[in-house]
Amino acid sequence: MVKEKLLDPKGQDFSQTYAIETFGCQMNVHDSERMAGLLEQTGHVRVEDTVQADVIILNTCSVRERAEDKLFSRLGEISAKRKQKPPLMVVTGCVAQQEGADIFKRANKVGVVVGTQAIRRLPELLNRAKTSGSNQIDVNPYEDVSFPLGLAVRADPVKAYVTIVEGCNDFCAFCVVPYTRGHERMRISSEIVNEVQGAVSSGRREVHLLGQIVNHYQCPEDPDCDFAGLLEKLNEIRGLLRIRFASPHPRHVNSRMISAMRDLPRVCGHLHLPLQSGSTRVLRAMRRRHTREDYLELVDRILATIPTISLSTDIIVGFPGETDEEFQETLSLVHQVGYRSMFSFKYSERPSTLASRRMPETVSESEKTRRIVELQSMQRKIQIDLNKQSIGTTVSVLADNTSRRHDKELSGRTGGNLVVNFPGDPSWVGRLVNVRIKKAGPYSVWGESVALGEAGQINAN
Repeated sequence: MVKEKLLDPKGQDFSQTYAIETFGCQMNVHDSERMAGLLEQTGHVRVEDTVQADVIILNTCSVRERAEDKLFSRLGEISAKRKQKPPLMVVTGCVAQQEGADIFKRANKVGVVVGTQAIRRLPELLNRAKTSGSNQIDVNPYEDVSFPLGLAVRADPVKAYVTIVEGCNDFCAFCVVPYTRGHERMRISSEIVNEVQGAVSSGRREVHLLGQIVNHYQCPEDPDCDFAGLLEKLNEIRGLLRIRFASPHPRHVNSRMISAMRDLPRVCGHLHLPLQSGSTRVLRAMRRRHTREDYLELVDRILATIPTISLSTDIIVGFPGETDEEFQETLSLVHQVGYRSMFSFKYSERPSTLASRRMPETVSESEKTRRIVELQSMQRKIQIDLNKQSIGTTVSVLADNTSRRHDKELSGRTGGNLVVNFPGDPSWVGRLVNVRIKKAGPYSVWGESVALGEAGQINAN
């Protein structure tokens, strides 16, 4: 697809090198891809060695504790290495949105601060910083969530990240995202479809739909088109093999969505279903707007409709006020559901959140550590048991990379998000491969290829 010409800062051609360091979630990764496209349109050339770049961008995340300290530590490291020829340093992302102009006070080497909603202004702000020699900042809110099609420089040769929802209106007590990403805004469905079509035309075979609450999507231009409707539109795109999405909220998983996951062949048989806590009281304190019983009833409905589906989740331990008995409720629910994988975290206070303002911490750091070790130990055993059940079966794997351990070994995922390693030719990357599983570990399995699928073959599960 031909890249759209974006109005740049007075047609300036910077002809300078740049590097981007990305921290955080898939949305941050995609934001970095967008920024790379903006910079390259204005003449910048990417280099992998951060120390050699004329412009260094740190794209930050503020979801976990000490994000600000990690940023300033990294800025200090770069400054120490570049005393002779200081680069123009840029801070973007959630910490930029959160801290704003205070970043200049703590790190005088930073020249540009760009908030999460002002990415499109990056070239303009860079140009102003270079020509004026003064600091530039934009952390203002913007309603427009459109982005020039074909501009993002995608880092992955097989997968494409596509944002469909920006911001969040839920204000869960522990979460800083509504304060750093703004209120919920939806992209029009035609723009999303066109972006996915462009990604497929450039060789991508799998698309990851992104949003703070991705399944709350509602087409702005069509009141009858919800998240399930969007999945139906994308399922029609020729050449696309798989559709994934993150992260949904349990209370927005409805019957239409479940049926779409069952019936649409390109939609993968994996659902990330954040739990956060197995205690109803803690869930209410977190402002999650559902109970333990609601969650388990939803899991039952999903499994009744899609018995083969693979579930994963997020869990926070040590939330203010969480007792050991309530933590045990989390363990019992985890055992009952049997998640394929899990992201688990110790609670950390984030600025501006309801928990930070009204809920003093009651769980010691040592107790948080004990609880998360117990939780992760249980989850590891569950994953080993589930993965062992795959031994002897043949699964369809989308090969997406060479293995980190062996040059002649490929790695990929099943539709259920199981990581599979197997010997194979690098030319198979981007193809579906039937693999017979021979060995299982807690986080991945190993096997041997038995058949190579056709280039356009669909097998999402």
